[in-house]
Parts: sequence; C-alpha cells; structure tokens
Amino acid sequence: MLLESHPNPDKIIEVKNLNFTYPQATRPTLQGMNFSIERGELFGFLGPSGAGKSTTQKILIGLLKNYMGLVSVFGKSLTDWKSDYYERIGVSFEFPNHFLKLTALENLTYFSRLYSGPTELPHTLLELVGLANDGHMPVSQYSKGMKNRLSVVRALLHQPQLLFLDEPTAGLDPVNARRVKELIKAQQQAGKTVFLTTHDMTVADELCDRVAFIADGQIKAIDRPRELKLRYGQARVRVEYQDINGAESREFPLAGLGDNAEFLGLLRDHQVQTLHTLEASLEEVFIQVTGRELL
Repeated sequence: MLLESHPNPDKIIEVKNLNFTYPQATRPTLQGMNFSIERGELFGFLGPSGAGKSTTQKILIGLLKNYMGLVSVFGKSLTDWKSDYYERIGVSFEFPNHFLKLTALENLTYFSRLYSGPTELPHTLLELVGLANDGHMPVSQYSKGMKNRLSVVRALLHQPQLLFLDEPTAGLDPVNARRVKELIKAQQQAGKTVFLTTHDMTVADELCDRVAFIADGQIKAIDRPRELKLRYGQARVRVEYQDINGAESREFPLAGLGDNAEFLGLLRDHQVQTLHTLEASLEEVFIQVTGRELL
C-alpha cells in the first residue's frame, strides 16, 4: 500500500514516513524514514552494511516497489514517473554491473544509445577517471577498482541532474579515490544534486554538505558534518609539548582559554609541538548517536 500526498516542488528529493519490508522478512528494513534534499546539494546517507542505505537508494531509483510513505523526486511523486525518469538520473551501484566481454568504450557506447538526449563522449569520461589507456581492454580484465570507476562515469553519460552514487570510492587506491572525489565535487559545482551512500565517514566528511546517519532502518541524525562534530566533540584543547622528562601533553577547557594562566604559562615556558582542539571525528559521532560500529 502506498501512502502519497502532495510533494514539495522546491525539493529535489522528499521522503516522508518511508517504510519497507522485504517479502518473507521478519522485520522491516526501513522504519518511518524522513528526509529531503535541496537542489545542488551533496547529501550523504551514512551507515554500516545492512542499515538500509542501499534499500533506500533502490526505492529512490525505482527498483523496489511496494513501499509505504511519500517519495517524490523533482517535485513529482515517484509513482507517477515513467521511463523518462531515467533520462534525468544517473546511478552507480556498489557492485558494478558491466558487459564483461565488451571493452570499456563499447560498454559506454552501448549505454549511451539508450538515452534520447545528448551524451558525453565515452573516451572523455574514461579520461576523467584515469581509464583512457584501458578503454580498449575487455572489462573482464579490469580490477574491482577499475570496474568501480567505470561504473561512476557510466552514471554521467547522459548528463543527469541527479546522481545516485553507492560507495563510489570502494576498492580504490588513494590516487584514484582522490580522482573520483574530485569528479563528484565537479558534478556538484556544475549544478548537479548528489545522493551519496557510504559507510566511509572520511569520504562523507570531505564531500557532503549534509549527512544522515542511518542504523536499523531509521535515521538517527541529519546535519552538516561540522555541526555534528562540534555538537558531540569535546570543547577542549590538547597541547603536546617537550619538557625535561620528554614529550608531555595537557588538556585545557576551550572556554576562557585566552585568560587561562596555566595554558599561557605552558606556551611561554615550554617547546610546544602540537596544539589542536578535541573535535570528534564523524565516525566517533556516528557511534555516539547510533550506538553502532561501522562494520
């Protein structure tokens, strides 16, 4: 049974009271989920495996039906969209699905012909993710990371306005992970909206305007990464310094730090090595909010 009401045309994605249970499942996968995404926003959907991230994405891209609640995209109920929906969204799955006997160029050329509008040049897309020299290689010979990069650029083929990216940096070395992250930011700067699902808090912290923490099929918190870290971090400063006994460290309250005589004396009388606030990492915040580890 679908419960639909009037969508908000100002939201690219709007989800209200979303519930979903897989057939034969003993408990729901999604329970009363609520969130919305603004135009041009890079929105992170964060949680451990099995939390409901991929299920939510599959509903939003139309692969899973029979949900309960309101889901609208581009100001229109998802149930009212037809095949033209796929002209406007691009999808990169966590587990790449390519024609393995075809080359990367042949894969992109094939998929480009499925769209009615203009498409990007396959070779240009491969250059963006460092695969230009491997374009004529059968995808069966690609590593997991190469397949993942190919999946990301395939989502960009038809110049979609909304991107769904599921673990886009999984299996990538630091150089290629950086390349993909820069590509994602470039898409946002070009006006695209990005829905990013991941359990990699470092990627989310670096890229996302806002993040939603999901655990056990429910959203536990939504906010900007910086606001979450400030809210749950300690308002203290740690000073590491050198004295006659070797390396030492002390912590001071951040409030009134400029008038703290002990802090000022330490700075004056010792060789300070590091000075930093005790800001919580996004992963630490996730654990505090949800009580769950990112496994």
